[in-house]
Amino acid sequence: MNIDTLHFTPWLSLAGGALIGLAAAILILGGGRIAGISGIVGGLVDRLPDRAWRWAFLAGLIIAPILWRAAHSLPDARIATGSVWLAVAGFVVGLGTRYGSGCTSGHGVCGLARLSPRSLVATLVFMAAGFATVFIVRHVVGA
Repeated sequence: MNIDTLHFTPWLSLAGGALIGLAAAILILGGGRIAGISGIVGGLVDRLPDRAWRWAFLAGLIIAPILWRAAHSLPDARIATGSVWLAVAGFVVGLGTRYGSGCTSGHGVCGLARLSPRSLVATLVFMAAGFATVFIVRHVVGA
């Protein structure tokens, strides 16, 4: 295994993780809300009455990279599949977050921080499914 030292950014990754943790902590301590993206978006789709903070949170997710790009360059994104497979993958992930009562941000970041056994199981399942998918796609199917 080789590490791409040009794109190896441990300090930026650490700072990004710390900011995610800080945002999650502010949201839970300030408003008692979990920073799980699927739950936030689901609340908008379900037309829950507390939509203002949800829109603000999503706006921050969109505006932050735009502000970053104003001062720095973004890495090149290379997607090695077609639009149909991306749509299928998005649908399967969305379905999984509904059945799993949350996503990686809700369970993996916030749930694990709260020492939730359910979130531990969900995160282990997410990770195992991801490992299995990459193995099958890269080594069995050969894509």
